[in-house]
Amino acid sequence: MPEERLSFKEMCARFDVTPRTLRYYEYIELLAPQKDGRSRFYTPREVARMTLILRGRRFGFSLEEIRQWLLLYDAKGTDKQYQVWIDLADRQLAELARQRDELDAAIADLKALRDETANSLKR
Repeated sequence: MPEERLSFKEMCARFDVTPRTLRYYEYIELLAPQKDGRSRFYTPREVARMTLILRGRRFGFSLEEIRQWLLLYDAKGTDKQYQVWIDLADRQLAELARQRDELDAAIADLKALRDETANSLKR
């Protein structure tokens, strides 16, 4: 049974990304589609990599961090990749917690200022 392949257009639609984004991910070697002339086709491997790329972006990882992590799988195998992923995840969780604390402080300050201003109107 032949391996399922997605066209460039199907890949963009499946992941709701622009053609420019998909081409850029190829340019920086996050993805390596099969080529037939000018046409590009994406195998399940590329679909899985795209899923990981978008998940990593959602978590706040840089494209370079994602690229390095994906390269580990090819070079060192699954266990090494998992350990690096755990280290990256721990670091990113700490950064997201720091950002959340800053956001919570900004929200509290804004609410206090709003309440103070609203109270001054009632006088």
